[in-house]
Amino acid sequence: MLDQTTGLLLQSSTFSGGLFWAIALYLPLSAPLSRFEASLESGPLSAPWRQAALVISSLLLALAVGVLVQLLLGWALGPGWASSLALITIGWSLFLTLARKD
Repeated sequence: MLDQTTGLLLQSSTFSGGLFWAIALYLPLSAPLSRFEASLESGPLSAPWRQAALVISSLLLALAVGVLVQLLLGWALGPGWASSLALITIGWSLFLTLARKD
């Protein structure tokens, strides 16, 4: 049973579910960062720093969206169901990726 004294954001299921959703949504969310990558190309950063900035920004975006999705689905379905749905999404994505390989 979840502790009633902590808020929804501080529960361990929110963090674990948010991480699961971040893993599930990492690739779809990192694809639209091409404009950011193009702006980094014209910036003053060297190639390793540009790559680091791009990876960190895509990870932070996936983590923020993952926690938000977990909070919304946790509110609608319950935290356990939302985390389970994230794991199912990860498994289904892996299955589709392996099925596409020829």
